[in-house]
Order: sequence, then structure tokens, then C-alpha cells
Amino acid sequence: MSKFVEKWEPKETPGLATRVKETIRPPGPLKPRLDAAIRALQLQIQKLDIANQKFQERDRTIFSKIVDAYSRHDMDRAKIYANELAEIRKMSKVLMQSRMALEQIVMRLSTVTELGDIVATLAPAMGVIKNVKTGISTLLPEAEKELGDISTILSSILVDAGQTAGLSLNFETANEDAMKILNEAAAIAEQKFKEKFPELPTGVGEKTGF
Repeated sequence: MSKFVEKWEPKETPGLATRVKETIRPPGPLKPRLDAAIRALQLQIQKLDIANQKFQERDRTIFSKIVDAYSRHDMDRAKIYANELAEIRKMSKVLMQSRMALEQIVMRLSTVTELGDIVATLAPAMGVIKNVKTGISTLLPEAEKELGDISTILSSILVDAGQTAGLSLNFETANEDAMKILNEAAAIAEQKFKEKFPELPTGVGEKTGF
């Protein structure tokens, strides 16, 4: 128990030399490091919300142009706009799924109270973050880098927790859990997507993936 407390809660403030070493690889108590990772993930969620809001505004603009062209029976122009809208909605869906996935990870990390929980939670969490990072790499390059930094932090916590608790990592189970989280996030995002984005007039989007 004392071993767990030492690794979980912070002790007295370290000296300058110790702080310099920890800058290279923070070895200290796990809870402050985990809390920092959670805050960093919450910041990424906010950034995804801001980016998606811009896509939604663009969506409304293009959608109104489609309706206008459709009302004037200019089907060629309506389909050009519909193709553009299809790309916007594709990117917006990626952002929504990424946001939901990160939110699921934050919820899980926030409930961690034991070293064993850390190993069981962080392994699939890192798989999810890797998937999200790849998905948004072309949309938000800055977020890709920041998620990479978060993944590094979580990796160091995972290694320290595993060594302290003497637990081994089951990669197969971790991958399965990661896929469950991603599928759940995709289902939630799909429902929210349908609620936020209106359907195109009949006939306009038949050949554009709608």
C-alpha cells in the first residue's frame, strides 16, 4: 500500500537538480502526471470543437447555395456545391468522431484510482489516441503533434505503473478495448451528425455519397 501511495501522490517539492532531471523524463507520482494528461486531452477536445464549428458554418453557407441553385433548377451548379459539401461533411464527421473518442478516454482516465486501473485504462487509451492522431493529421497538423506529446506522457505513466505494480500488458485485450471505444465514439458521432446537418434536396446528392 505504501508503495502505491508513493507512486500515486506527490511528495514534498523537489530541489532544482531533481526538477531538471524530471523535465527530461518525469519519474514522480503518477496522479499529477495523469491529471496533466487529462487536462491536455480536454484542451484538444476544445480545439476540435472550435475546428468543427468552422466546418459547420461553412456547411450552412454551402447548403444555402445548394438550395438556391436547386430552387432555380440549376442542377449542374447544385451538384457542384453538393460535391463540395460532401467533402466538408466528411471532414466534419472525422472531427466529431475524434472528439467523441477523446471524450471517452478522458472519462475513463478520470476514474482511475489504482495502479492496476492505469495499466488496464491507458493501454487502450493510447491505441485510441494513435487512431485519432492519424485521422486528423491532414486536418489539424498542430493537434497531431500535441496528441503525440500526450501519448508520450501516457506511455511513460503506463511503463512506471506496470513496473511498480508488477503487471504485464495484454496487447490483444488492449486493442479490443480500443476498437470498442472507437466504435462507440463513431456511433455517437453518427447520431449527432444526423441531428446537426440537414439532408440535401432529393436528387441533388445521389451521386455525391449522401
